[in-house]
Amino acid sequence: MFALMNPESLLTSGGFLVLAAIVFAESGLLVGFFLPGDSLLFVAGFLATEAGGNHLNPIGLVMLVAATMAIVGDQVGYLIGNKLGPNIFNRPKSRLFDPQHVIKAQNFFKKYGARTIIIARFVPVVRTFAPVVAGVGDMHYRTFIRYNIIGGLVWGAGIPLLGFFLGQIDAVKNNIEIAILAIVFISLLPVIIEFVKHRRENAAH
Repeated sequence: MFALMNPESLLTSGGFLVLAAIVFAESGLLVGFFLPGDSLLFVAGFLATEAGGNHLNPIGLVMLVAATMAIVGDQVGYLIGNKLGPNIFNRPKSRLFDPQHVIKAQNFFKKYGARTIIIARFVPVVRTFAPVVAGVGDMHYRTFIRYNIIGGLVWGAGIPLLGFFLGQIDAVKNNIEIAILAIVFISLLPVIIEFVKHRRENAAH
């Protein structure tokens, strides 16, 4: 499991194939929620620089692969939700599936509507289940595709590009582990904020 949490090691050894597989699994498969999405994309961009050893080069291909697999993954997630429907909510809790994750994605939809497909890209766990919930809820397919493409491009291409440019700054490239932790922390901020807000609301009642 630790190896799965080390994006630099994963990408250095597995290259574009591992990048594509992880982005697809985290975006479209119900079991991919624990994979290192944001940090993986940031590191992928860094590995396209000279400082990163040019392990993944060029950056344009990194962006293309990540964005494409993010979009395709969400399409698969939507189809899973659309075909299996409410049965997904009735699945028992297991090591690879927790109904609470689906409920969390549902709450995002109640709050943000169709925009959830874009916003969820930047929220761990929720991004895995948001397309599934969209499928279960019969979101209009054209609406889903539109938001899916926008979200996939912004997230899948944007974060590697961020890693590419920041990775050329001495302070970042000399402390890439700290930079990765910072990206992980930033990606978890929405979850932390929601958790604190939820605790305060419960305490108030």
